[in-house]
Amino acid sequence: MNPVGKPPHEPDSGAARMLESLAASAGAAAGEHVWIDVIQKMDEVYHDLLEYEVALEDKNAALEESQQFINSVLMSMSDILIVCNRAGIIEDVNQSLLTLTNRTENEIKGRAIFDLLADQVSQQQMQHYFAGQGGETLHDFELLLSTASAGNVPVSVNCTPRYSGVGKLLGMVITGRPVGELRRAYKALRQTHEELKRTQQQLLHSEKMASLGRLVAGVAHELNNPISFVLGNVIALKRYAERLHRYLDAVHCCSHDAELGDLREELRIDRIVEDMPALIEGTVEGAQRTRDIVDSLKRFSAIDRDEQMRFDLVSVIERAVHWVTKVGSDKFRVDLKLPEELPMIGSPGQMQQVVMNLVQNACDATAEVAEARLMITGRIENDSMLLGFYDNGPGISVANLRHIFDPFFTTKPVGKGTGLGLAISYGIVVRHGGRLVADNHAEGGAVFWLTLPLAE
Repeated sequence: MNPVGKPPHEPDSGAARMLESLAASAGAAAGEHVWIDVIQKMDEVYHDLLEYEVALEDKNAALEESQQFINSVLMSMSDILIVCNRAGIIEDVNQSLLTLTNRTENEIKGRAIFDLLADQVSQQQMQHYFAGQGGETLHDFELLLSTASAGNVPVSVNCTPRYSGVGKLLGMVITGRPVGELRRAYKALRQTHEELKRTQQQLLHSEKMASLGRLVAGVAHELNNPISFVLGNVIALKRYAERLHRYLDAVHCCSHDAELGDLREELRIDRIVEDMPALIEGTVEGAQRTRDIVDSLKRFSAIDRDEQMRFDLVSVIERAVHWVTKVGSDKFRVDLKLPEELPMIGSPGQMQQVVMNLVQNACDATAEVAEARLMITGRIENDSMLLGFYDNGPGISVANLRHIFDPFFTTKPVGKGTGLGLAISYGIVVRHGGRLVADNHAEGGAVFWLTLPLAE
């Protein structure tokens, strides 16, 4: 193929003879000035010829460079490449196919592509495709390729039609990769994905444990109240039991009625009998409260696997606020303006972690404020709930707003924060089909907007 056409001013031997004839006749008729014109014309023609040769050399050099570039690309391809005409005759291949089949270029070029296929099913599929000649593109179908040394190799191939400059179908370009490599790549991808999920779960649990550690003091205080009155009631019951034991011993010893009456009054048996139900009821209530607190701790500290259960977010928010304020500053107050119920589907443990993180961040942000406040509002809009966490702290700088949900980003001093709380909270909210947005309130302070879908 010659990429360069003949220019309109290229001289040939006929034109030269014509110029010489004209020069001879002109010399006879006009004299010396005609010879000068002829020589000038000859110079122009040869100048055009020289420019044509220079342009031809440049285009040939560009063509060689382009050919070398194409060859280097074909040599570097890890996927196999086969170029066929409309009849399926192989016109060109790349080095990857030669390496895979352990054949030379001369052994493959000029043969039908069907001869490279190892089984009848693959041959029929390819023959049916070439017989159609509709110019369809096929993606990711498997053929069994015959090789000279490695036996039969399954290959996932794509077939793309090849057209001329005027749109005429010239043949097909077939690219593919051995399925074994794809399967190994998919296996490695699955393993990486599983490791990423495990790492993410470990980070989630680590942040949860960090939050739980901050709550230990508050939980200890919370447990101290019910355990204290359980202990007091048990001591009173023990004292009452001793008195009842003395009274019953006197009854069984057949004491006189007067003596029993005096002993009953001395031991206050009637008061003991009246006080016993209240003591037992208080003991049971304290034990139940202790059990509920422990159950809440167990649920919060457990590694939950994305539960899908119906729960009320209002109770989750109230429990999270109660726990954080127990260990927070005495001047930190949280005001709640929430509907009676906010039903949703998901993991209550994970949503409690989100709320606790937002409340704890507000507590930390308002540490230097004289009257630290956090307002939590909620309302229902169509099929979603919108929650706002607005504190009266210094707010968030514009530079930090862009990175507020980035993993390991924190503005707290070293040892005061991991930089994972908001990043994990953001991921939990997204997995629950919601959105978490940080901003600065118009009246000062930071505000976090939490949007979640309502349970149907």
